[in-house]
Amino acid sequence: MKENEVRDAWHEITKILIDKGLTITTMESCTSGQAASLITDTEGSSAVLKGACISYSNEAKILFGVPKETVEKYSVYSGQTAIAMARACRSLFDADIGVGVTGTMGNPDPANPASSIPGQVWFAFALRDREVGFFRTLQPEDTRFAYKMTVCGLIAGELRKILEVY
Repeated sequence: MKENEVRDAWHEITKILIDKGLTITTMESCTSGQAASLITDTEGSSAVLKGACISYSNEAKILFGVPKETVEKYSVYSGQTAIAMARACRSLFDADIGVGVTGTMGNPDPANPASSIPGQVWFAFALRDREVGFFRTLQPEDTRFAYKMTVCGLIAGELRKILEVY
């Protein structure tokens, strides 16, 4: 997805959230707030975005509510951690939808070298009635911004499907 397509997808998602009266929050690691930023690009987004957490470090994830045991048992780069991130931010902000995203873009993470595999990304949604997680392998990108937009495009694609039936 090209940058303008990703921006358009998030604009559409934000409008759907507004129309349905749903709230959303994010806990983002590898995208470092890009999804929340894309939500706020749409007028009226303050009605739906309850807050966001940038949890780039393991300590931040734990501080925001991800169980330390989850990070230690499954690693910071796992589907379990992405779901725990989505659950934690949804609970923290009492939102209808929590989005969690973690993974490695570009080079391996020196802070977590044993579990950091470039191009592997996990994201998840915690809804009031269920939780769903996704894993994707990314193609190499030229810039970190391009990685972030690619991941935000993947998240938008799955979120749009959820919103169709929510």
